[in-house]
Amino acid sequence: MNRRRVPVLACSVVGAAVVALDGTVLTVAQPALQRDLHADVGQVQWTSTGYLVAVASLLVFAGRLGDRYGHLRVFAVGALGFAAASAGIALAPGIGAVIALRMLQGVCGALLQPATLGMLRTAFPPDRLATPIAVRTAVIGLAAAAGPLVGGALVSAYGWRSVFLLSVPPTLAIGLLALTTREPRPRETGIPEGTAPGRTDPPPRTTPALTALDPLGALLLAMTLGLLVHGLVEAARPGGAWAGAVACGGAVVAGVVLARHERRAVRPLLPPELLRSGPVVAGIAVLLAASAALFGSLFVATYFLQDVQRLDPLACALRFLPLALLMVLGAPLCPPLQRRFGPRRTATAGAALLALGVLLFSRLDTTAGALPVGVCSALLGAGFVTLMVTATSVVVHRAPEAHAGVAGGLQQTAMNVGPALGVATATLLLALVPDGGFVPARGVALPALAAIAALALPAALALPGGARRGTRPEPVPPRPGREPCVRS
Repeated sequence: MNRRRVPVLACSVVGAAVVALDGTVLTVAQPALQRDLHADVGQVQWTSTGYLVAVASLLVFAGRLGDRYGHLRVFAVGALGFAAASAGIALAPGIGAVIALRMLQGVCGALLQPATLGMLRTAFPPDRLATPIAVRTAVIGLAAAAGPLVGGALVSAYGWRSVFLLSVPPTLAIGLLALTTREPRPRETGIPEGTAPGRTDPPPRTTPALTALDPLGALLLAMTLGLLVHGLVEAARPGGAWAGAVACGGAVVAGVVLARHERRAVRPLLPPELLRSGPVVAGIAVLLAASAALFGSLFVATYFLQDVQRLDPLACALRFLPLALLMVLGAPLCPPLQRRFGPRRTATAGAALLALGVLLFSRLDTTAGALPVGVCSALLGAGFVTLMVTATSVVVHRAPEAHAGVAGGLQQTAMNVGPALGVATATLLLALVPDGGFVPARGVALPALAAIAALALPAALALPGGARRGTRPEPVPPRPGREPCVRS
């Protein structure tokens, strides 16, 4: 590996892992935080909701900032801001300060997350990009699996504030590393000298539009995604269905206004060539359906194991250990599978495994032991990691390098909206069967989530069929009136 790519890979992997770890350890710390700060449940809920809304609403705009100013630079700002916000939360005197700083942490996380993919797209040639993405995915799975154990140990020994201090050293280190790392030049990414940065063909006449920020479009998109995530989170809370419906309705209105604005804008926030790319749209749809099915199923399964089977949190976590192991061990196997079978067949197999895992989970009754639960969780892990690595690779590969940040923002948006959609769906459907909803075989939540998982199948079939086609970026048309430049 080129030595100049090592710090880029390190920043991408560590940055993504810190965000994944932060999300899982906070769940363990919330009860202690509530007691220590004398907060109510609604206030504690906003420590998560505020973060999710801030992240989801700004991811695409943050990706566009990376496309314009450089992904390493935007990543450094996000990482250092994330470290500062985490330290501030650890020192916060009250719940109001925690909520405000969590929202600031979400803003910094939005700057950080798309850049973890944008940096890889600009540092690695397309034919070598699947491996770093697989490494990134494996580390995310490891961090998510270790989060509850690490968080439980820290909260038990040092209190809830230690959970936030945990993320300060790594984010500070990678932020400083990003500041001292030079942005890759065109020839370092395999682009012939003499070609404009970020392109493999002569730039079209719309070059100035590629660096435009479209502030009104960014505001409308932030409103759309923020209201949508807030509505889904509210719908998942007891008694929050009406507020959730109003917020989701507001998201639809804002989305319609956004669509009209983007059609008329000279420099739209969402590049039309990116949205017209079938592989990119299909990859985002795969990630949305897969993440909704997985996290919704885990939500139902957790209640089933703890409230119905009366398992403690540790025993419950051990039931899901096969999922974590398959996430970590399966990610490195995905690039060779894509090279051999192509993204379409690889993702289709992953979607089938995920849907089968959710469907088998929906047949479990109160007597289900560790083995059937472990088999179901293994299928979930194998299917999800296959879909995540394959779809992410296609989205990043097929996006023009000049739009790598926006593509990364769209990918991360799907990975944030999907879980909220899955949990909201599960919560609403669990309420339909009050006496037996938590028992998979008696409820309707898991069959519905299996149907959502099955939606990943047609999306997977829309991915590129050949390995070579799946690893090439979308072509950029040459300028009218000029002959294409052919290099030997």
